[in-house]
Amino acid sequence: MDLDELRQQIDAADAQLIDAFQKRMEVAEKIGEYKMNIGKPVLDSSREREKMAKIYDMADDRTKPYITAVYSVLFEVSRGLQSKFVPSLGEDFKEIDEVIKEMANKPFPTRATVACQGVEGAYSQEACEKAFQLPTISFVNSFSDVFKAIDNGTCEYGVLPIENSNAGTVALVYDLMIKHHFNIVRTVRVKVDHCCMMLPGAKMSDIKEVISHEQAISQSREFIESLGPDVKVTTCKNTAVAAQMVAESGRTDLCCLSNSKCSDLYGLNIVKHSVQDQGNNYTRFMVISKKLEIYPGASRTSLMMVLNHEPGALYKVLAYLYTNGVNLTKIESRPLAGRDFEFMFYFDLDCSIYNEGFSRMIAKLQTMGKEFRYLGSYSEIV
Repeated sequence: MDLDELRQQIDAADAQLIDAFQKRMEVAEKIGEYKMNIGKPVLDSSREREKMAKIYDMADDRTKPYITAVYSVLFEVSRGLQSKFVPSLGEDFKEIDEVIKEMANKPFPTRATVACQGVEGAYSQEACEKAFQLPTISFVNSFSDVFKAIDNGTCEYGVLPIENSNAGTVALVYDLMIKHHFNIVRTVRVKVDHCCMMLPGAKMSDIKEVISHEQAISQSREFIESLGPDVKVTTCKNTAVAAQMVAESGRTDLCCLSNSKCSDLYGLNIVKHSVQDQGNNYTRFMVISKKLEIYPGASRTSLMMVLNHEPGALYKVLAYLYTNGVNLTKIESRPLAGRDFEFMFYFDLDCSIYNEGFSRMIAKLQTMGKEFRYLGSYSEIV
């Protein structure tokens, strides 16, 4: 038997599969309508377990290893079809629809009071000025203070780094996200270009200590190693704070890794430009608010979920997104303090608010875990 004949057999089998799949979905649709009429939820876990066991027993040894994966997706597709008969959304998700309609023609604010961690010259300031045309910036000492400024109403918005293209996630911010309630209204990408700066007259050969934020240090390992094994590395709260510390130190053997703008701000000399390991280095910042705000053009959505501690819990969420054609652009997990081996999962979805059934999708995801938080829908400035 040659390849063409084998392919003809595959084509015939596919035709049978399509016919069977269409018939199955027709019945699934009727089941969904019936469940709606009697007030029964779409998900019937005991029925799915029973059905999966029977199908597994029907399969031969060659197909048994794959049958669970295939039918898990099939069950998810069936549930998605049945969910369209759910008559209403919860109040939280009605609010999403209402906010989308209310803000359909509202531009992003030009002026606002914004909390940024650090001091003048910080990358967070650059992100803030990229997001807002005329911000009134309130500099605070820590990432936690940015969240607090939003919580207590001191500022309308806050700007926080969440990930770097080379160094990865800013873990502390993600941990704080678990503790605070907020909404993401926009994200901003900022090109990061760390410069080595010293007091006027100082030389690179004099360097005995490097000071900067831990992310900048992580992104500039090769340069720091080139300074020699005896050079001390010190972390601080912010790259601009590092520049300020060098300016106030009076030391000619101390350098900082900081934004080039800090050179003029703090009277320092740039002894080496672009010391980061990778030239293509970007940090992504989020703009947060206390109130839910969804501006026109929002094409990204962020969620946080605590999933059930059982096999396949994360898979079910990912399968639901896949079967609904939603692109997952980021997934992050952080341990929950005081809870044994439980994690908060953070998801970024590439999904326009104008997609049909957007709010219904969010409502469905809420049912798939122990805890759920919708963090907002927004656009990103590059």
